[in-house]
Amino acid sequence: MSARLVQGYEVVIGFETHAQLSTQSKIFSRAPTAFGAEPNTQACAVDLALPGTLPVMNRGAVERAIQFGLAVGSHVAERSVFARKNYFYPDLPKGYQISQFEIPVVQGGTVQFYLGDELKTVRLVRAHLEEDAGKSLHEDFVGMSGIDLNRAGTPLLEIVTEPDIRSSEEAVAYAKELHKIVTWIGICDGNMQEGSFRCDANVSVRKPGQPLGTRREIKNLNSFKFMQQAIDYEVRWQIEQIEDGHAIQQATVLFDPDTGETRAMRTKEDAADYRYFPDPDLPPLVIAREWVEDVRAQMRELPRVMAARFMDQYGLPAYDATTLTQSQAMAAYFEAATRACQQPKLASNWIMGEVSRRLNSGELSIEQLPVSAEQLGALITRISDSTLSNNAGKQVFDALWNGEAPAGQAALAQVDALIEAKGLKQMNDSSALEAIVDEVLAANADNVAQYKAGKDKAFNALVGQVMKASKGKANPQQVNAALKARLG
Repeated sequence: MSARLVQGYEVVIGFETHAQLSTQSKIFSRAPTAFGAEPNTQACAVDLALPGTLPVMNRGAVERAIQFGLAVGSHVAERSVFARKNYFYPDLPKGYQISQFEIPVVQGGTVQFYLGDELKTVRLVRAHLEEDAGKSLHEDFVGMSGIDLNRAGTPLLEIVTEPDIRSSEEAVAYAKELHKIVTWIGICDGNMQEGSFRCDANVSVRKPGQPLGTRREIKNLNSFKFMQQAIDYEVRWQIEQIEDGHAIQQATVLFDPDTGETRAMRTKEDAADYRYFPDPDLPPLVIAREWVEDVRAQMRELPRVMAARFMDQYGLPAYDATTLTQSQAMAAYFEAATRACQQPKLASNWIMGEVSRRLNSGELSIEQLPVSAEQLGALITRISDSTLSNNAGKQVFDALWNGEAPAGQAALAQVDALIEAKGLKQMNDSSALEAIVDEVLAANADNVAQYKAGKDKAFNALVGQVMKASKGKANPQQVNAALKARLG
């Protein structure tokens, strides 16, 4: 659903994303946050809200909120306040959730990303700290439900956007960029299957120029694929309802991947329904400017800053620089390969082309790549100095991928050994090449005549015959030059 208008309606989407912060303990207690423990083994007295317990703020959670604010150009509030968000679910032991309402710790900011060749900007309203609830477990086969409070008190950063998104593709691109930011700076592991990065999409439609329509919130989207499917279905459903004369009711809905449909879970609450008020057990959170600057000084280079550096330092186009900074591992691999070959554009082409193709087909991450950056750099070196043709280079890459390089040697020596063993060294002897060209021209008089009659395809056929006669070892540029010289 790429068009800004769908059946004459404008799609309007805002996002709320819960990023679980990468602290080892919970936001207001010392209980651990590790995933996968036996139910209710990681919930302490504070998490269970036993009488007499008091919350104590986790400094690490605050520091991660500061990092995020700096990463997206937000204002980090010198003073923010925690509030109680009151609602009653079985997995919420206090009967309220400690969150932030009127004065969040992170205010404003933007997330920028490319959708195709177009640069998009989504404005952020806020990012606030809060605690997670527990989890209700429904065992249908025994007709029972249980409560696991291991997640209760896990630190979250809820990131809220303005309603700036106008299509499902744009929504997915935003979510992927946000995921990249929080994992890049190390504040969240981004594991969507384990619930570390959960997205809620507020979706509405309207006729162009009209006020915003009534939104429905799609909760807990835990994959980018399902995110797009859910939004596309919800948009179609809302348009059909309006066209049939029905009003959209504000609601919270869930997406069922088995049916590809959204279904209403409950009527959507507004802020007044939660009866927010300042938490009397927690003082205001005061963040000194010195702390913010200390965090800034320790932060790693941000993706957008690194992409700009790649353009300036290596002369890469914007698309290459943006693609290579999708993850720190890929960026580091590119820089290491470039150091080895001193050919940044060729290194970029190989990583975005053959390397990415192999990774995608094998469903591997860049960290699992069996070809080291130094080996790729050595391979590119031999292509750029005309020792190898591009096609032969792919054969050497195959050998490197399959672990055929001799052990105990430097990367360049390994590549040279593979070239020698496979007989792939490119022919650069002009006299030998000229002899092959003469033989091909003598054996292909029809193609020669067609070329002289103005048929360019005949020339390509002659190039192919020369490459075949040289067993692929001839330098293509030299072949072209030699043929044109002979043909006048």
